[in-house]
Amino acid sequence: MKIALDAMGGDFAPDQVVAGGVQAHRELGVEVIFVGVKDKVDSALAASGAGKWAQIEDAPEVIAMDEHPAQAVRTKKNSSIVRACTMVEDGRVNGFVSAGNSGAVMAAALFGLHRIPGIDRPAIGSIIPTATGQNCFLLDVGANTDAKPEHLVQYALMGSIYAEKLLGLKTPRVALLSNGEEAGKGNQLVQSSEPLLRALNGVNFIGNIEGKDIFKGKADVVVTDGFSGNILIKTAEGAAEFVFQSMRDAVKGDPLATLGGALIRPKLQAVRRRADWREFGGALLLGVNGVVVIAHGRSDARATYNAVRVARDAVDRQVVATITAAVPSAADRHRPEHKSAPLVT
Repeated sequence: MKIALDAMGGDFAPDQVVAGGVQAHRELGVEVIFVGVKDKVDSALAASGAGKWAQIEDAPEVIAMDEHPAQAVRTKKNSSIVRACTMVEDGRVNGFVSAGNSGAVMAAALFGLHRIPGIDRPAIGSIIPTATGQNCFLLDVGANTDAKPEHLVQYALMGSIYAEKLLGLKTPRVALLSNGEEAGKGNQLVQSSEPLLRALNGVNFIGNIEGKDIFKGKADVVVTDGFSGNILIKTAEGAAEFVFQSMRDAVKGDPLATLGGALIRPKLQAVRRRADWREFGGALLLGVNGVVVIAHGRSDARATYNAVRVARDAVDRQVVATITAAVPSAADRHRPEHKSAPLVT
């Protein structure tokens, strides 16, 4: 299996990104192709101790995090993001991972790989740990801030397939994020989407869910618009960091507390790993005709390693092919007559 890794994407590129790719090659058996500015990638590979196996796809241009996504993709054809996506399109690699400009990654995927037939808007999915030990899959977490009911129907289909293929759940419970469990609660989007989801065949829709109940493990898949999903996932990340930092601060300067902390440290470390976003790697861009993983902009070597693992698993378990086969027959029954506006202009 070959995975293209954007060596120039993210706050700690190329050194940490390349180190994570080297680790993924060694431990996962994945052939990682490093896409980026050759001289910089060469230096990072040397620092990571990579052998002669390392392959580099020279991409002399870099799309910065603050550039306009669609414009950058159109004008920087030799950027690491566009070049890596083209490699997927040409069949040279099986998947693509980037911690760079997420909007540019999505634009490149839409321009090069196109949408799966029956999908109007792709969605970015992310993992949320729960108290039960079974992870929950949340989508959308940022691909589309403004969604329509038919988009949430498509998210439910794709999320259910993801949970079956990558989380190993036979009949995943799908819920709709709202401010109350009752069917009448929520804004206009939620109220319009709920009956469509309830009528959707092949999806185990269990109704509305409040944010607090996600972490209790009451659903396996939660669908929402990208605005709400992005706020939820970033709030969860911030809350987890706050709790663990507060615990560290609480034991400083107190010998008895320090001793107690040492005794329970292994347990706390296990809990931290469950809540650590780096362990989840990256988020699949569902709805495009290829495996594309968007990693966190702060990805270090560990997060990059796990992002490559997510891409490998998605390829192995044929997530894209399964969505392609399942979506048109189900989604078309709930598609309105009008067409959605194009995502990228």
